[in-house]
Amino acid sequence: MGPLVLPALRQRLPRLKPFHRLQVVLQHLNMSKSADPSAEVLLEKRGCAGIITLNKPSALNAINVSMIRRIYPQLKKWEQDPETFLIIIKGTGGKAFCAGGDIKAITEAGRAGDRLAKDFFREEYILNNAIGTCQKPYVALIDGITMGGGVGLSVHGHFRVATEKTVFAMPETAIGLFPDVGGGYFLPRLSGKIGCFLALTGFRLRGRDVHRAGIATHFIEAEKVAALEKDLTELKAPSKENVTDLLDSYHMKCRLDQEKEFILSEHLDKINSLFSASSMEEVIQNLNRDGSPFALKQLQTIAKMSPTSLKITLRQLREGATLNLQEVLSMEYRLSQACMKGHDFYEGVRAVIIDKDQSPKWKPATLEEVTDEFLDSCFRSLGSDDLKLQ
Repeated sequence: MGPLVLPALRQRLPRLKPFHRLQVVLQHLNMSKSADPSAEVLLEKRGCAGIITLNKPSALNAINVSMIRRIYPQLKKWEQDPETFLIIIKGTGGKAFCAGGDIKAITEAGRAGDRLAKDFFREEYILNNAIGTCQKPYVALIDGITMGGGVGLSVHGHFRVATEKTVFAMPETAIGLFPDVGGGYFLPRLSGKIGCFLALTGFRLRGRDVHRAGIATHFIEAEKVAALEKDLTELKAPSKENVTDLLDSYHMKCRLDQEKEFILSEHLDKINSLFSASSMEEVIQNLNRDGSPFALKQLQTIAKMSPTSLKITLRQLREGATLNLQEVLSMEYRLSQACMKGHDFYEGVRAVIIDKDQSPKWKPATLEEVTDEFLDSCFRSLGSDDLKLQ
């Protein structure tokens, strides 16, 4: 705030007590800070809505711990504010809603034994839970790439609006991780074994298929997103039903790709039978035995993934199917810390993200070498370090 602003404020506040005057000045400063167009997250109140804008387009809006630390308290504040009726989250740049977490920073922290490797996952999952339990309608405009951490910022809220530019995936088994951010909760709850298939293979869903798979609640044209956002902010003291009605009206009017068949529809029976196995070895046997072009393609994909990640993921989904979101996130926090202590996460990030040679050397290299005893240790309680959620 410049020297010229303070006298103007003083003129407007002659009768306020010093404390109240200070509050107004601080509020003004905070609003100015939030409006900084270069900030990684923009937080603003417009009409009836609190709006969260992920603002790192050059990094495809990947989320880091400082962004989480700005979003969480504001989300909680808006949830309690009687003048805020809904919350909207979106990304800038036109390419991505949020392509994931800041994997490079987590990798460097994990290697160095820095606490960020604990703090990032803990605080990210606390935010995921806050979204999942939010009392106000929460609308995620998932226009563009939505993967990993971006899924965690959207999928647990009331509404996810996809467009023809949406690309959804949980590609973590390719980097020695697992589909976290509550993947163990929402993936097993998708129709049939689609969730298991998406989790193990990292298969990408695009556009209307994100809605057809049950991940998005609505589908609209990308060019209508700005109009929808404006209409949402202009609702007068809306209830969840009012928000639903508005989103439904946009969805119903959208004819784009309506005649196209769901990309997985012809494979659904195979997915449901082949991926219903209780062990990863059995999934591989099923795919080999089937021998269809579809099955062989999945075998090729799975062969590139971390054997440790595959086994962790299958068990994560099987256990998550009967747990609530808080229990799943606590389980996933244990798994995240097991991965931080292991080999494959660092090797996967090196091969896929840093060196980009796409030739990770997994340890162990085969499914058979990943023992049940090792898996049990990954899922074991961390005692006082466990993630505790309400």
